Amino acid sequence: MTREDGHESREWFRNWFGEEYLALYPHRDEAEAARAVRLFVDTLMPGDGPVLDLACGAGRHAHELSAAGVRTIGLDLSAVLLREARKADEELPLVRADMRDLPFADSSFAGLTSFFTSFGYFGTLEEDRTVIGHIRRVLAPGGVFMLDFFNADRVRDQLVPHDVKWYGDRRVTQTRAILGDMVVKQIVIEPGESDAPARTFEERVRLYSPAELAGLLGEHGLVAEHRFGDYGGGAFTVESERLILSGRAA
Repeated sequence: MTREDGHESREWFRNWFGEEYLALYPHRDEAEAARAVRLFVDTLMPGDGPVLDLACGAGRHAHELSAAGVRTIGLDLSAVLLREARKADEELPLVRADMRDLPFADSSFAGLTSFFTSFGYFGTLEEDRTVIGHIRRVLAPGGVFMLDFFNADRVRDQLVPHDVKWYGDRRVTQTRAILGDMVVKQIVIEPGESDAPARTFEERVRLYSPAELAGLLGEHGLVAEHRFGDYGGGAFTVESERLILSGRAA
């Protein structure tokens, strides 16, 4: 990715969620994924219809949904992460696609999940609206959803501008800033013992307040009935790390 190229910066997720991402973040918290899935199942009881795990990544939540007896389809744009998901479960249906253009018929799903801040990645608010419109379109009337986001106010208040971490012999420098309505993180990965050049990646996520996110959902007929602050079902407060909205399609 080059920061000078506006399109590449806007579509940062096409480059970041690949081999480097997996190399730097190889360990995933399966217990956390199980708690998140349990919250979804216990709160919403999706029934017998299929559930779409939107932006499923390497599949940790999709696998937990399937293990809980939920008929699950995982969707992600990253071929690298989908390969990881396939390694863990060869039977799990997986689809590679862009969430701005979901390749499913209207009312295909009884439920939909979006875990671990997999929303707000796009360069314009209209693109986010397009995603929410597709979510509503593929959900059957009365279908359930759970959207797991970060607490934007906490991100603003507790932003760490700079840190350095080591992953084996690889030095990773991360810088963070609030630019307008987005939190932006730049990741510089040094090559370690290899002679490869350093690589730079970027993350950009739009900051939505609870009211803004619930309002965006409501514009498209997705009624947020529950608001949680953690995967244990705790109430959302200003100190919560997560903002988890769940409800039903009108």
